[in-house]
Amino acid sequence: MTAHRQLIPNAPPWPNGAKCAVAFTFDLDADSILHLAHHQNATNLVATMSMLQYGPRVAMPRILALFREFKIKQTFFIPAWCIEQYPDAVAATLADGHEIGHHGYLHEHPNELSRERERYWFLRGMDVIEKFTGTRPQGFRAPAYRFSRDTLDILLEEGLRYDASLFGDEIPYRLTNGEGALIELPSHYAMDDWAHYMVGRDLDYMMPIKAPAHAMDVFRSEFDAAWRHGAVWIAVWHPFLSGRLARMEAIGELMDYMSAKGDVWFATLAEITDHIEGLIARGEWSPRTDHLPQYPAPIPEYEEEP
Repeated sequence: MTAHRQLIPNAPPWPNGAKCAVAFTFDLDADSILHLAHHQNATNLVATMSMLQYGPRVAMPRILALFREFKIKQTFFIPAWCIEQYPDAVAATLADGHEIGHHGYLHEHPNELSRERERYWFLRGMDVIEKFTGTRPQGFRAPAYRFSRDTLDILLEEGLRYDASLFGDEIPYRLTNGEGALIELPSHYAMDDWAHYMVGRDLDYMMPIKAPAHAMDVFRSEFDAAWRHGAVWIAVWHPFLSGRLARMEAIGELMDYMSAKGDVWFATLAEITDHIEGLIARGEWSPRTDHLPQYPAPIPEYEEEP
């Protein structure tokens, strides 16, 4: 790009004159997704189980060490069942001062559940997180981005301050149901390592395996654009995927690149929410607002007779 085109007309001001906000968020799903997909046979799928358990057992110490090296705190979304199964990994995450966000109980898909069942699993997860961490989570990421028409209502009823499930912008915006509102911190599929690396026959994902350099070209180009235009850059990583040796090396190199470029605010999602809420409260910036659900019912035009 030879000329600077302003593609975000309403970018928020970031702390200390930073050009963009950056969050390396991790979804520590471990083997919850296998038990969800193959409840009766999960314990017989030993190779896939080992791949997923690599996340909390091998990858997490590497990830935490990298964050210590860069002296940054980040956000981890962890299904509550995984908190119960892998308490040492979660305790180490908390000991380093990172944020724990709500990510369901067993990585269940909210938009495949009734409102009552969605609320049951959400509250069960809340209870586990609060007991383990001593605090209620401030934010939520719907497992597999499966945000439902009822999810916002539940988040607001339970006092959450932000969501990180949707794809509707490159800057924070507000979600409202007409009675309350919270901050949406968006990402998109190109910023998720799943599309770049995930191969798992038992889980019906067979992505073409990319060299880490190829994947990082995508993440880096998204970062450069966020830096130029004042966006929020929120990557979604999974320890069992990106915690592998070559991929961890590449993440470290990406963080080196960001740090060398400068004017980058590395922050947890709760910190970004604090900043955005402060801007709004002081009248220094105003985001757009999306009302959910977008439609009250299936559109009638599809059912009209010709």
